[in-house]
Amino acid sequence: MSLLIRNLQHMIPLRRAHLRKNLEIARKCLRVERFDVGVICINDTKIRHLNRLYRQQDKATDVLSFPFHENVCPGLSPNPPFPDEYNLGDIYLGVEFIYHQCQEKEEDFNNVLTVTAVHGLCHLLGYTHHSPEDWKKMFEKESDVLMEINRATGSALTPLTSEHYDQE
Repeated sequence: MSLLIRNLQHMIPLRRAHLRKNLEIARKCLRVERFDVGVICINDTKIRHLNRLYRQQDKATDVLSFPFHENVCPGLSPNPPFPDEYNLGDIYLGVEFIYHQCQEKEEDFNNVLTVTAVHGLCHLLGYTHHSPEDWKKMFEKESDVLMEINRATGSALTPLTSEHYDQE
């Protein structure tokens, strides 16, 4: 099925082809290439609005994921009853937020964008970081996926650490 990447922000130049290639590898590794996924790249104002609306946190963030299916168990793909339900959901990337974090930490923006999108994809598949045990499962899954991307592309991507996102 399709991977839709939509860039709705114009402040930070974005290499969508690079992101698409890496996310296609991630989808294959996670065995969800038959599911639709939307990746929407937005600015700080829009991600802050979504974060306030859906998480009651009035601040910009790097990623928000909105799964299509409820109660997905980590490690198991959804099993939709109808063909038009082969959708994982949407990942909103706070591109401006990610860019500024990369500037502060002297990290490669395109690499961190891929890692953050993989993190969002794992959320669509039921992975969370609400407890240390959940965080460990998610970290391991992200590591596996990023290792596959590294193998295919020659990159050196590593998972997000606790300083990149809240462990709620």
